[in-house]
Amino acid sequence: MPSRTVFLSRLLGLYCILAALSMVRDKSTTVQTVTALLHDAPAMFIVGILTLVAGLAMILGHNIWSGGALPVVVTLIGWISLIKGLFFLFLSPEGEARFFLGTLHYERLFYMYAGIALIFGVYLTYAGFRSSSR
Repeated sequence: MPSRTVFLSRLLGLYCILAALSMVRDKSTTVQTVTALLHDAPAMFIVGILTLVAGLAMILGHNIWSGGALPVVVTLIGWISLIKGLFFLFLSPEGEARFFLGTLHYERLFYMYAGIALIFGVYLTYAGFRSSSR
């Protein structure tokens, strides 16, 4: 397994686990924070730039579509981050709020989204620490 795949899977996995656990610790505060953030254009610009940079870094450094599930999942997370960053930069605050809070039903499906992040986190962490890098 490429060392970059192992490193990114460990990093992303631990991040997903910690973020998901932090989210479910206090759902109402998390939903309130996300809702307020989505309506704050300057903050969303900064979040968009950071998300875009993270996505581009992962894609430029790890755009691997073969070699098993782990490298593909890491690559997909990079592409999803890039697309999410572009959404944050180019949608209006109202459009972002409508998409994330309305279309994706963030508050209603909150635990499902946190569960998905936790499952990805456990998989990436386990696979990353189980793999040896070359």
